[in-house]
Amino acid sequence: MTDVVSEGGAERSTRTLRAELALKALRTDLGSPERLRSVLEQTLVYAGATLALVYAPGDRGDQLCLIESAGVPRALYGVRDSYPLSGVSPAADAYRAGQPRWLGPAELARLPGARPTPAWDHWLAALPLPPDPRGGGCLVAVSERPGGFDTEDRTCLELFAEAVSFPPPSGTGESEPLPGSSFSLAMDSGRVEVDDEMLRLFGLAPDEFDGKVETLLSMTVPEDLPTLMSVVEADHMSIGERELEFRILQPSGDQRWLRLRARLLPAADGRPARLVGTVADASKLRSGGNEVARVQRLAAALATAGTVRDVGQAVVTALRRPLNADRIALAELEGDRLVVTVLDPPEPESWPEVWRTEWRSEWPDAPVRTMPTLEAALREGRAAIWPAGTPLEAALADVGPGGLAVLPLPAGGRMAGACLIGWDTPHDFGPDERALLTASAGLAGQALMRAHAFDAEHELVGMLQRTLLPRRLPPLPGAEAVARYLPTTAGLEVGGDWYDVIPLPDNHVALVIGDVQGHNAQAATLMGQMRTALRAYAVEGHPPDVVVSHANRLLTGMETDLFATCCYVDVDMAEGTAWCVRAGHLPPVLRHPDGSTDIVVTEGGPPLGVITQADFPMSPLPLRPGTVVALTTDGLVESSELEMDDGLRRLAGQLGAADPAHLGLVADALLADANRGDDVALLLMRYDGLDLRPLRESWTVWRVPEAVRHARRFTRRALRAWGVGDEPDAILLIVSELVTNALVHTDGQVRLDLTLINDRMRVAVADSSPRSPVKPTSIGWEATGGRGILLVEALSATWGTVPVSGGKQVWAELPLIRPVGD
Repeated sequence: MTDVVSEGGAERSTRTLRAELALKALRTDLGSPERLRSVLEQTLVYAGATLALVYAPGDRGDQLCLIESAGVPRALYGVRDSYPLSGVSPAADAYRAGQPRWLGPAELARLPGARPTPAWDHWLAALPLPPDPRGGGCLVAVSERPGGFDTEDRTCLELFAEAVSFPPPSGTGESEPLPGSSFSLAMDSGRVEVDDEMLRLFGLAPDEFDGKVETLLSMTVPEDLPTLMSVVEADHMSIGERELEFRILQPSGDQRWLRLRARLLPAADGRPARLVGTVADASKLRSGGNEVARVQRLAAALATAGTVRDVGQAVVTALRRPLNADRIALAELEGDRLVVTVLDPPEPESWPEVWRTEWRSEWPDAPVRTMPTLEAALREGRAAIWPAGTPLEAALADVGPGGLAVLPLPAGGRMAGACLIGWDTPHDFGPDERALLTASAGLAGQALMRAHAFDAEHELVGMLQRTLLPRRLPPLPGAEAVARYLPTTAGLEVGGDWYDVIPLPDNHVALVIGDVQGHNAQAATLMGQMRTALRAYAVEGHPPDVVVSHANRLLTGMETDLFATCCYVDVDMAEGTAWCVRAGHLPPVLRHPDGSTDIVVTEGGPPLGVITQADFPMSPLPLRPGTVVALTTDGLVESSELEMDDGLRRLAGQLGAADPAHLGLVADALLADANRGDDVALLLMRYDGLDLRPLRESWTVWRVPEAVRHARRFTRRALRAWGVGDEPDAILLIVSELVTNALVHTDGQVRLDLTLINDRMRVAVADSSPRSPVKPTSIGWEATGGRGILLVEALSATWGTVPVSGGKQVWAELPLIRPVGD
């Protein structure tokens, strides 16, 4: 036990010594912005912090104002740009008392005006700075390590607090001009001023540049764009300087590495005003990088990593090239199993054969106990390095025959996962690389925990959304339908997009798609109500315009400020006709059997919930066997970079080029480039037509004494015309009973409908009463009525009742004994 403690103490002393040497090695002038930024970056490396900030008294002397920061965005922890000197806050308290403050999650939660804490615990340290001409200040650091800042961390923080020196104050908020190719970006308008040298680096002529920052961003290699956006977007940018490297695609097609240094200058009201900085050719500078700059770049990349896979890619980008590693694997620890989420390179042949044979997967999922070396490293919780020739188990030996590094990824009091880094040729592990591995492990573990929580919450949101949508689509006669829903990845809010497929009597089907305004619980609740209402009105038998009109009146009567758009299509599968009603929604897109497409821009009404007495006209849609009807929401065809009309034309082109025989593959292909900044609903139906068209006849029953006899005679004529040789007495008896019930128990018009399809006879009688017939439980010998429904039930294979507009329809079906025409 004594040896272990001594070894730990020696390690901690070495870390303090390295921190002192790093401070002495700073070559920048005292008081320069570069020195202050370097001190904060070293705080991230040596003190276990994820965020470091420096505050100093403002010009008016009543506020502590943010001067510089480094690490992840301060918004993650609710850290503010300024604090009143007379108020209650860790920074102000430490400044007034001249003593450091160390606060854990419980103390932070009790602070006045504390924001809701994130899903992970964090600790905060506030240390006063030495007095100087501008009145001193305060160093604030945040850690997510279990237990917060230990003794060695606190010693390092005190060293860095002593080393802080401020740049000279500027009354205008301007900084000294930066050397080299410079730029100035207006954060509100996106207009950027650049010099000729910067245009040369980007390969642009002065007359080719339009002054928009988007033009420069469009030249960035897609993999590097998220990290670059974390600097040029005001919402993610911390006050102070940032530095990172990125790649651009030149007009010649070649890639070029550039290094950006930028400072966000606050305006008078404290809000971001301008981003100024320089851009240099990084091909001449990359060899001079150190572990501090690399950790800072990794922190910037992890700040925008939203998912577990994003975290893995950020770690690979930050470590593989600087370490000259041959392979990197990032894995989550789930219980006692290690689940690999990122492999680089991704080719299976680049990894040990045992990963693909024993574990039966190119993405291994195995108990940690099968790898004792890895299990020991995770148990100790420290970065472990094995040089070439070290005997390791088969699952790890081939990962790094020239050297293997295992980085446990700690976060939130437990191990979030592990990172494996391997070399094929003998590799010499220098002290800088060891420091980079240690610092990167902490940042990656915390980011992995945040991403895992985000993935879990996002899956919860998606599950909630899916419960409000149909679990499965019903089988359709003469058609196939598929639907897809993609929740937005821009946040954790529930969307309001929905779809529905509603089977209706007489081989009709209703296709519905809609979008409720907003992305929150209220929008999702309203979406569920509107989907239920439209389904109820449709099943009642109303025509499409009446269904949508009823839903509109229902929504306008609700106590809500939200509105909804909707597209409702009623398809007659037997006749091959369809009627479309639009309420402020996108038009349907049709793909015809020959591959041509139409965007059916029909006359429509306003969105639901806007005008109580609104008209919703019906428009016909031409359908032929093989026609595909596509209904979607605006998330698929509209974004900040894509106009809706262009998006609809792109959708039509993709639909025309697809193979409609595999409708599920078509839907997946259409969603491949969907804008995940908004949720997306997509509904496709391929109309094939019924194999055998039904035979139909209708008769309006006269209210005369011999009405039932007339109905029976009409039925005999229809059966004879359809080739039914024998007159089935069962059919005639069902007609007699249903017509008699309608005439005796209702007023108004009575209609008899006969349908013959696939050797099944359907008899339906509609009347104006919404009350359904009730089957009696028992009938005495003296009863004069009530036997009709019992006879219908006994003679038919199935029977039932459905609402129709203003009344009901009672129907019965029975198979014919002989095929038609026999």
